[in-house]
Amino acid sequence: MFKALYSRLKQGYRTMPFPPKNDVLSKRFAGLPCVVSEKCKEDCAKCKAVCPTDAISGNGKDISIDLGKCLFCTECQRACPTGTINFSREYRMAVRDRNDLLIRDTLNRYEKTLKKEIKNIFGRSLKLRQVSAGGCNACELDINVLNTLSFDLGRFGIQFVASPRHADGIVVTGPVTKNMFLALEKTYNAVPSPKLVIAVGACAISGGPYIDHTETYNGVSSILPVDLYIPGCPPHPLTILDGFLKIMKAM
Repeated sequence: MFKALYSRLKQGYRTMPFPPKNDVLSKRFAGLPCVVSEKCKEDCAKCKAVCPTDAISGNGKDISIDLGKCLFCTECQRACPTGTINFSREYRMAVRDRNDLLIRDTLNRYEKTLKKEIKNIFGRSLKLRQVSAGGCNACELDINVLNTLSFDLGRFGIQFVASPRHADGIVVTGPVTKNMFLALEKTYNAVPSPKLVIAVGACAISGGPYIDHTETYNGVSSILPVDLYIPGCPPHPLTILDGFLKIMKAM
């Protein structure tokens, strides 16, 4: 017993501050992409050829990346001969408007506040019900990580609940398969109004690698109104946490 207590004391305080003070992200972390359109050659299109989800459109000054479709595989960065696309280490990518996921020659993010009556209700605490609508469990795992000692989601007043009737909103992962459509619809209807819908990951936003598959609905926005989009495949836990705090206006 004494050895266990000594080992725990030696570990010290393990919950990281947020925003993180030190560089806690892996060197391989691929965050918000930076697009420098001036470097793009209009007759190249090598980045578009390697993109598995057609997230890149246009060329030259019109080139853009749709973060809602992007899998953050960085194949476009490796294929680009001019350095037009580079993935930064910026983890803050959650947005309220789907159009703000289109990245062009800028890193500016657009934060839109909730309606006043909703903000007053969700300003201090947030109870969420998570729905895995056909996901691969990668996004689900990174959401679960937020409940560990390292992130301690509860310190921000955010908690995942077992019943949708106790929730302020739902967190949806996965492309929404036909088998999960009814379950998602029932869960949404069971949440008392006003309620939030948060789409986490490329699958929940656009269908991800399963886009236009006959057994999916290309994400939750084709079925329910979405209040927050958190891009990634999967999003880093810090990206998800930043999104939750944005919608609470806690930062």
